[in-house]
Amino acid sequence: MLEKRNPSKAGLAQAYSLSKRGEGPNPIDIHVGQRLRLRRTLLGLSQETLGEAVGITFQQLQKYERGANRISASRLFNLSQVLGVPVTFFFDDLPAPEATLVQEEPSETQEFESMARRETLELVRAYYRIPDESIRRRTFELVKTLAGDATDSTKAG
Repeated sequence: MLEKRNPSKAGLAQAYSLSKRGEGPNPIDIHVGQRLRLRRTLLGLSQETLGEAVGITFQQLQKYERGANRISASRLFNLSQVLGVPVTFFFDDLPAPEATLVQEEPSETQEFESMARRETLELVRAYYRIPDESIRRRTFELVKTLAGDATDSTKAG
């Protein structure tokens, strides 16, 4: 007879629980989709262009980005090659299972959404096109001041 083992006694890490039918997309699939969207938008690619590059429709890519459809390992590998990132990129910043229960600050999803906005991307691209480093630094300080950031600005760069 097989003996049931307690995963914590075997030294195994806590696993994410999978969402059940009718509960909506799995949080990991949502995170991977968000990372996919982030990289695509940072590269300035449309869903249609990326979809064509990996042999899927833009509608399928939309479902991947929303987490509505799970991305297979082979498709994720192919996407990582086309987007020029390691497969691990899609799992970067994935919160630990216990961290998903209580969130007092803005969630990573909310932070991600603000970073993925076209306006944010255009601002970052314009910032890095400023050729003079001292002007770039003063621009950075100006934006922080306008935003009401009272932290020590000598640490940033």
